[in-house]
Amino acid sequence: MEPQSQNLKTAPFLTLGRFHISEDYGFLLPNPLRELPGHYSPWMEIANRLPQLIESRQLRAQVNEMPLLNCQFLTGYREWRLARLVLSFITMGYVWQDGETQPKEILPRNLALPFVEVSRNLGLPPILVHSDLVLANWATRNPGGPLEIRNLDTIISFPGGESLRGFILVTVLVEKAAVPGIKALVQAVNAILQSSPDSLLQALQRLRVSIQDITGALGQMHERKSRAVFTSC
Repeated sequence: MEPQSQNLKTAPFLTLGRFHISEDYGFLLPNPLRELPGHYSPWMEIANRLPQLIESRQLRAQVNEMPLLNCQFLTGYREWRLARLVLSFITMGYVWQDGETQPKEILPRNLALPFVEVSRNLGLPPILVHSDLVLANWATRNPGGPLEIRNLDTIISFPGGESLRGFILVTVLVEKAAVPGIKALVQAVNAILQSSPDSLLQALQRLRVSIQDITGALGQMHERKSRAVFTSC
C-alpha cells in the first residue's frame, strides 16, 4: 500500500486546461465566432436562412447548388468550431427537411466532404451533437452585458421559434452555472491526491452550491419552452 500512497501524493495536479475546459465558461466555447471568412459565404448564407429554407422545403435545392469548398482556409480553433456548427445544422436540415416520412439517406458531396473533414479535425462524429447545438451556438447581444438569457442569442437555428431558442439558451445557462461545480470537482480530486480533508470538504460544499445553481437555471426551461413543442420532439 505504501508505494500506491506515495504515487497519489506525487501525482501531478489535475487542471482544466489539460482538457481544453475554460476556467470561466466550463465546457462552453468562449466567445464563439459568428462569421466565417468570405470564402465560406455560401455556407453562411444558407445557415443564416435555415429556418425559412426548411419551412419552404427549399433547403435541399439550395444545398445542391452550393460549391464544394475546401477547408484549408479555416484558421484557428474557433473557425473550425463555427464551420462544424454551420455544416452540422445544414446537414440535419437537409436530411429532415420533409419530416420523418422522407428523410434523405445520401448527402451531396459538396456537403458531406467538408462536414466529414471538419468533424475529423475536431474529433467529433459527423452528426449534430451537444457540442454544436449548445456549446458553440451562443452569443451575447451586448458583449459587455451579463450572461443572462435576455442578453443571449443563438448563432444558427432551426424552425421552432422562441421555444427552440429558449431550449438552447437555457441549456447554455445550465452549462455556465456548472462552471463552479467543475472547478470544485478538480479541487476535490487534487485534495484527495494531497490528502487534504479540509480542501475536500470545501470542494464538496462548492459543488453543492453549483448543483443548486444548475437546478435554478434549468427551471427557466418551463418559462421559455412550449409544452407542445417539447412533447413533439
